[in-house]
Amino acid sequence: MFTTTDFIPKKYTSTIENGNFEWSAPSNIALVKYWGKKDNQIPANPSVSFTLNNCKTITKLGFEKRTSSETNFSFDLLFEGKPKEDFKPKIQKFLERIEVYLPFLKDYHFTIDTQNTFPHSSGIASSASGMAALAMNFMSLEKVLNPEMTDEYFYQKASFLARLGSGSACRSVKGNVVVWGSQANIAGSSDLFGVEFPYTIHENFKNYQDTILLVDKGEKQVSSTVGHDLMHNHPYAERRFAQAHENLDQLITIFESGNLDEFIKVVESEALTLHAMMMTSMPYFILMKPNTLQIINAIWKFRNETQIPVCFTLDAGANVHVLYPENVSEKVLQFIQSELVVFCQNGQYICDHIGDGAMER
Repeated sequence: MFTTTDFIPKKYTSTIENGNFEWSAPSNIALVKYWGKKDNQIPANPSVSFTLNNCKTITKLGFEKRTSSETNFSFDLLFEGKPKEDFKPKIQKFLERIEVYLPFLKDYHFTIDTQNTFPHSSGIASSASGMAALAMNFMSLEKVLNPEMTDEYFYQKASFLARLGSGSACRSVKGNVVVWGSQANIAGSSDLFGVEFPYTIHENFKNYQDTILLVDKGEKQVSSTVGHDLMHNHPYAERRFAQAHENLDQLITIFESGNLDEFIKVVESEALTLHAMMMTSMPYFILMKPNTLQIINAIWKFRNETQIPVCFTLDAGANVHVLYPENVSEKVLQFIQSELVVFCQNGQYICDHIGDGAMER
């Protein structure tokens, strides 16, 4: 059983003056949703996600040893090559949270240069991919300082650190299907970091497709952080947390059997439950837009008429993730282009599919 102290390093055996690393880390889409958290980014319920492939953040970390011992962090932040001051407080907070686990952070000046492969402010959450990419870079530096580190520990700690920046970022580090949160029937599962789904996954789910329909690219009126906090006194919270455990158990069987009908029921129910929690919190709020509902209804109608196993899921926002097996791609993409694009802002959508996680560049 891991505890946080397992990630506090002993003495480092090597040194390095300067250098740089570069990692990409993808976004992910939860099938069983995480909504509500305890202190220190601990989830109130377990979640499982598909790791995406194309929607990712690419982050380059330059570092240079500082001449004197300092009491503050020193870093420059660039987004697409240009200084981005409004991102800095989030990075500052992240560094404060992880310093105990990476005691070298104040020894260096860092240049963090980051970019996304998807349009900025496209309404796709970039905090998961961004924090995962940054965590991978910091772990690459720690691995130089501690060359005996195993690969298993490297990825576990990267996921642990990413979680402290953005909860769902811990699911963007390694694996196609990732579980975060302690679940009795999933060996190795932990509240502290994401783990690769350890059981059989049927061919039906290999290279699963996710086409993201960009319904609304504006700033959300309620941040996810605030939304999570509203679960503390939520009248339906306990039942919701129990439901997440039940649905995750169901997915173990579904992934093994390849039963797409049952997969659709769990995934769509989870998406609607997430938004139901928002609508029934105090204060209450709605992140879906009229076009979100138009798309959902069109998907239901299309699936009913064609029996093609296409379904939707939603994040904490208005955009719709259209999920479907690779072997029906052609028909589903025709449907998206002919009937759903009209509901997207500026006709924008992104085609993606399951990927493997973070990669060094």
